[in-house]
Amino acid sequence: MVRQVAVVGAGSSGLVATKCCLDEGLEPTCFESSEDIGGLWRFADNGDCGRVSVYRSVISNTSKEMSCFSDFPFPEDFPSFLPHSLFLEYLRMYAQHFQLLRHVRFKTTVISVRKRPDFATSGQWDVVTETEGIQESHVFDAVMVCAGNFQQPHLPLASFPGIETRFRGQYFHSLEYKDAAPFQGKRVLVVGIGNTGCDIAVDMSRVAAKVFLSARSSTWVFSRVANHGFPWDMLNTTRFNHFLEWLLPSAIMKRIRIWKTNSWFNHEIYGLASAKSSNFNFIINEELPFCMLSGTIVLKSNVKEFTETSAIFEDGTTEENIDVVIFATGYSFSFSFLEESICNPIKNNSTLYKCIFPPQLERPTLAVIGLIKLTGSVMVGAEIQARWVSGVFAGAYKLPPSSKMMAEVSKKQVPVQRNLPEKQNSRLNFISYTSEIASCAGVKPSVLRLFLTNPRLALAVFFGPCTSYQYRLMGRGQWSGARAAILTQWQRVLKPLRTRVLEDSGSSYSWRWLGLLALPTALVVGFLLSKYPKLGWAPRAGLLF
Repeated sequence: MVRQVAVVGAGSSGLVATKCCLDEGLEPTCFESSEDIGGLWRFADNGDCGRVSVYRSVISNTSKEMSCFSDFPFPEDFPSFLPHSLFLEYLRMYAQHFQLLRHVRFKTTVISVRKRPDFATSGQWDVVTETEGIQESHVFDAVMVCAGNFQQPHLPLASFPGIETRFRGQYFHSLEYKDAAPFQGKRVLVVGIGNTGCDIAVDMSRVAAKVFLSARSSTWVFSRVANHGFPWDMLNTTRFNHFLEWLLPSAIMKRIRIWKTNSWFNHEIYGLASAKSSNFNFIINEELPFCMLSGTIVLKSNVKEFTETSAIFEDGTTEENIDVVIFATGYSFSFSFLEESICNPIKNNSTLYKCIFPPQLERPTLAVIGLIKLTGSVMVGAEIQARWVSGVFAGAYKLPPSSKMMAEVSKKQVPVQRNLPEKQNSRLNFISYTSEIASCAGVKPSVLRLFLTNPRLALAVFFGPCTSYQYRLMGRGQWSGARAAILTQWQRVLKPLRTRVLEDSGSSYSWRWLGLLALPTALVVGFLLSKYPKLGWAPRAGLLF
């Protein structure tokens, strides 16, 4: 029986994994190589500090209500989108509230995790750690790897001829970027049009002489500020929208997405994407189109090669006098402390059962938490993973036999695209994935049951944002404050904006009227799902009930 659990890393995933173990009566020991919690969100000025951290100007892409842990809302006076300092403050508050720090061993690096000789029967692990040069051996019943997505910088220099042999300027991976100040008056090329690449390009455009942004694929751009000024994810990430995505043909849904995205600005005019684009990759950056419109950022095609001072692009154009090249090319999977028999088969998260468990193990006592890329908050995804995993370790849930897990993994294999880091090959739908794991843990809310017992709450769950509180309404780990958190989530969004109250505001919104308008739709949906119950269990949807 599992009792003692090793948790690797004290970032957001490691903290919630530690807390979930405690909730299940397990005894976690969290090993953190640095001197403090926070992981990625703990900003460090020095890019050579030995760990990955955010850059100074970073702002969260998902809003506070869509990012928080399910039983610990952000303070209502925090803004909807958070700088790294406030995000780290929230993690400190979480750790203090649930008394997690007593279970963390700081300045302790995990050197190796190996199966014990009797693993087939015991499921135990030999874990070797190092603290201030002194190594120590431990035996644990289970291991939760919480090192996250950002591990080894992916720097494909071989794909850019001349960068190492001819180019005389400075070049580095975006991991090393911390602040725009050193690049005052420089001509900078940013390679990569993901969230990080666009953030850095916008940040540097304020001080650089010119910023060029090289993209090899189509990208759609969302703003954090959506209709009527509300957070984008709170309006878009709803179970009702998810139901429509399942109900309507994919071609129609793609047209709707493109129409909505182009209603802000025409992406084809800006050279970012067209209606003929085969995918719908998107980033979050409301400043990028203005920077392009004002000429401080110039969009370019993929780089073909570098000369001593210039970059030649695949469309035949050349940009001269490039001073700095920043490669925002993502990160690669690397868990060097795991033994090869475990590490080698893990090519990306699609080789893990439910993106969590290595399916080939005789005993399911090792889990990878947070190695996912979602269309919403990874923190919320990591928490629902940790809740299920800790329940599995505690014996509350059972996994299928290894053969069945391996068969399911084989069906869902995602082919790795050439020269792309593994994490960019598997972006999962937020509601589908969290609902799937919540179903495994028995905590997925039943909307139909809620309509019968608590219609007001059902409307908020179905038509409102799919916040993590929904997974605390029922089942194991139920939280008595979940209902109130759901019904007051919009109040916490509006609270930090109420710094100047207008005497006669005719533009205020009545959510009660919205509920009344939504009720007939909900009743129709409920009728259809009761008449055709298979709709509620559609595999594409991870759906509703």
